[in-house]
Amino acid sequence: MMPTAHRRLLFFFLVILSAASIIVAAAAGSVSLDWDQWTNALLHPASEFGELVWRLRIPRATAAWTVGALLSLSGCLMQVLLRNPLADPYILGVSGGASFATLLGMTVGVSASLLPPLAWAGALVSILIVFSLARGEGPWSRTRLLLTGVVTASGWAALISLLLTLSPDGSLRGMLFWLIGDLSYSQLPSWAFATLIFIFLICLGMARSLNVLAMGETTARLLGEPTRKVLWLVYLLASILTATAVSIAGNIGFVGLIVPHLMRLIVGSDHRILLPSAALFGGFFLVFSDTLARTLLAPRQLPVGVVTALIGVPLFLLLLNRAKVKQ
Repeated sequence: MMPTAHRRLLFFFLVILSAASIIVAAAAGSVSLDWDQWTNALLHPASEFGELVWRLRIPRATAAWTVGALLSLSGCLMQVLLRNPLADPYILGVSGGASFATLLGMTVGVSASLLPPLAWAGALVSILIVFSLARGEGPWSRTRLLLTGVVTASGWAALISLLLTLSPDGSLRGMLFWLIGDLSYSQLPSWAFATLIFIFLICLGMARSLNVLAMGETTARLLGEPTRKVLWLVYLLASILTATAVSIAGNIGFVGLIVPHLMRLIVGSDHRILLPSAALFGGFFLVFSDTLARTLLAPRQLPVGVVTALIGVPLFLLLLNRAKVKQ
């Protein structure tokens, strides 16, 4: 277990890293700001640069940080739920339901304010489908849950492909960007940040149960854990986190897979340390990726999901190679 002094130093470093990433994101972009322009923009929100920083860049950076933290927490929970370090937030079809409902709303021209509720509705439908089919009549089965989730995700993917095929050309580019993962028009709704804090506190209170579940269901039962109830609660919380992230920024890959895996290698498997570490580093990682998406080909912007994939693929292969060498 990590010593208390090292734990505090790690959390302090991750908090500084997150704050620094938001500061850099506020200063960088197609129009770069020097130190004087940036400080003037902070002090005078009504100025030209102040409008750029306070109305565009800071809201986008805070939205990116929140989405990164949401996906990282969800990834931690999914990996406990399926006892698989390769599990990610999108594996059980929740994001597919949210994406289909949102894209359907874009196709019929609903207002942007209605897209998050549509994403939640689609995620809820997916949760109910997976829950009702995976529960069955017998004992809890991770294999049954995984197979049901994967098949449900495939069904949503087919419906999304059909929807994209039938969509008008004028809206197709925006829909594809959102589907890949895009923060171009993202703002941070207060309810999304409140959802993150609320579920984080619940998960932190469940840290002991998560540690026990990671050892196996038999061990958890012997230690008095109501495994079936806890596992369904973990699935529900992970689904809420995923649906919230998708409603803000679409499907952003690799954050919920890479960050928990990397943090577990650094801090270990104690969820009292892993959960806050993953949330903080996940927020930093997505802000950093989004800043690259805005600056690499400025003034053109890339979907942030492309950048996370370009970073995540080689990093994941490196982590797999390291694990293979250790074995």
